[in-house]
Amino acid sequence: MADIEKCAHLGDLKEPFRKESLATLSATATAVDEPLSPRPSILSTETIFPDGGARAWLTVLGAFLALFCTFGQLNSFGTFQAWYAEHQLHQFPPSTIAWIGSLQLWVFFFSGAFVGRLFDAYGPRPIMVTGSLVLVLGTMLTSVSTQYYQYILAQGILVGVGIGTVFYPSLAAISTYFRQYRGTTLGIAIAGSGVGGVTWPIMYQQLFARLGFAWTVRITGFVTLALCTFAILAVSSNLSAPSQSAPWLDTKTFRDVSFMLVVVGSILICLGLFIPFFYIVDYSTAHGISSEMAFYVLSVMNAGGILGRLLPPFVSDSLGKFNIIVPCGFLSGLSILVFWPFTTNLVTIMLFAAVYGFFSGAFNALIIPCIVQISDIREIGTRVGILYSIISFPALCGGPAAGAILKANNGSYLGMILLAGIAVVAGSLFLLWARLTLSRRLSERV
Repeated sequence: MADIEKCAHLGDLKEPFRKESLATLSATATAVDEPLSPRPSILSTETIFPDGGARAWLTVLGAFLALFCTFGQLNSFGTFQAWYAEHQLHQFPPSTIAWIGSLQLWVFFFSGAFVGRLFDAYGPRPIMVTGSLVLVLGTMLTSVSTQYYQYILAQGILVGVGIGTVFYPSLAAISTYFRQYRGTTLGIAIAGSGVGGVTWPIMYQQLFARLGFAWTVRITGFVTLALCTFAILAVSSNLSAPSQSAPWLDTKTFRDVSFMLVVVGSILICLGLFIPFFYIVDYSTAHGISSEMAFYVLSVMNAGGILGRLLPPFVSDSLGKFNIIVPCGFLSGLSILVFWPFTTNLVTIMLFAAVYGFFSGAFNALIIPCIVQISDIREIGTRVGILYSIISFPALCGGPAAGAILKANNGSYLGMILLAGIAVVAGSLFLLWARLTLSRRLSERV
């Protein structure tokens, strides 16, 4: 839900809201990001947000740590997938185990609409407090789980709810402070998920063998509690007058052609985007790589995602958000189709993991700035939440569908790879269509 706007530095603004109209606020947000193709509904003559300062950068730091604990853990589910397949849930096929991670992903995404609207109404802090408690509770309950249904309830549902209620408000808060470098600051925060995606699998792999599953997961809970506490104290919003009277669901959102094309593209992309994260560890072991080394493949994929969350967003501040997300989305799918099927040893698998991690990380970092660019500043939380709630369904189905194809093909990964690659490529074409609705001039900054 990393959503909202950055803005030009106007000095010391002591009364940030007063009586400016929503049109004024909304216009400020998007007009700066889209100077050559402004949308009439969100034009403005005045900007009221700072573009830096101690509170703003503390919010970026807090969001980085929040994403380290939330999306970083979500990106690490492939480690649990492989562990469960050999230990607690060895009697279940991969497609059944994958429902734990897919359900976690779905709950995280689906909660977006509700959490986004709560952010618009109440700001980030009360939501993050609740989410942190739920996240830690779900983690601790996972540590004592022994049955499949218990993992579904604790790790799938509770942890998913906790991730969503910490993730969305922390990112949304950043955009209330920044405009000129929105892509860069959101990219820095979202890089926390990549750092977490590198750190958690390595930690799990080391501690599972030394301390066992239960204490490893408990340590995860304690670390999460400490970091989320700091994030709660650091993250704040620059919007001092939340829109509590706004409707929970404004139908005009669904009449915005550009927004709906982004939604359709994201649906297709998210059907395939997370499949490599879920199955790259299993794929590696199936190709003769030791289970110990296979865990590091997932870390390499997430390490590539760190660069993808930093470099493309930084470039997008100069070249345009849509101009960068479209090729990154397309290259994510293309790397699945033309690179992954031909990886047969550790070196080539590691190379694919790094390349795919980079381009998929760029999509994850840029999708929210793209939504911010075409939205009213006061509706950012709701709109990003709507997007994430809708794409929760393909995200839920992607992992189990890939597992079912894998089983039907007697362990051959080709069908699963084709599903993931074609879905991501097709989704990127819808993002291109959305970009063309904003401006048909490919040289224009959009």
